[in-house]
Amino acid sequence: MSTTPHTDELDMPLLGHDDVELQQRRCLYQGFFRLEALELRHRLFDGGWSKTMLREVHQRFDAVGVLLYDAQRDTLVLVEQFRPGAIDDARSPWKLEVVAGLIKDGESLDEVARREAFEEAGADIGELIKMHSYYPSPGACNEEVTLFCGLIDSQGMGGIHGLAEEHEDIRVHVVSYARAWELLEQGRLDNAMCLISLYWLAAQRALLMASSRLSSPRETGS
Repeated sequence: MSTTPHTDELDMPLLGHDDVELQQRRCLYQGFFRLEALELRHRLFDGGWSKTMLREVHQRFDAVGVLLYDAQRDTLVLVEQFRPGAIDDARSPWKLEVVAGLIKDGESLDEVARREAFEEAGADIGELIKMHSYYPSPGACNEEVTLFCGLIDSQGMGGIHGLAEEHEDIRVHVVSYARAWELLEQGRLDNAMCLISLYWLAAQRALLMASSRLSSPRETGS
């Protein structure tokens, strides 16, 4: 049997950064986030060039999300907080999410993950496992999100957390894996970070639990 790695045209993109001609960049609005107008054209797959087009791009900070998971107890820690982007949600603008935060100047991804876990949930992360990096909405936004799974001890966790100076009012929930999956199926976990994290955990859960039992067995209580 051949061990040569399979390659195809999807392994490397046909077109890249140098195939875009940015003709003008204008700031339309600058607040906590920035909105820019880009005048550009790009190379086409057939070798020609597109017509010049105008596109608005929401400039955001890159972000880190962390699924807090206790592999010994098979429990997850979710946070609940008000989200202004969901203000018109008829059910509720308060959303259940994984811990998340924006990357500040000079911070590594690991540093952001551990800082946000403590600020938003009072959690001290042991091992930190990278899941994926992705663009939530590359058609209109430059934000890149990196997701981690942070292994924790969830015993005694809960309560209200967050930084007052950032207007954070965050309620912490410790839920079983089974309950988290019920919430997903009920549509209560309706944001990309939660959905991607839960599907990743579904694939990795057995391995994480087995590894946890081998490396650091402890009494889980009733």
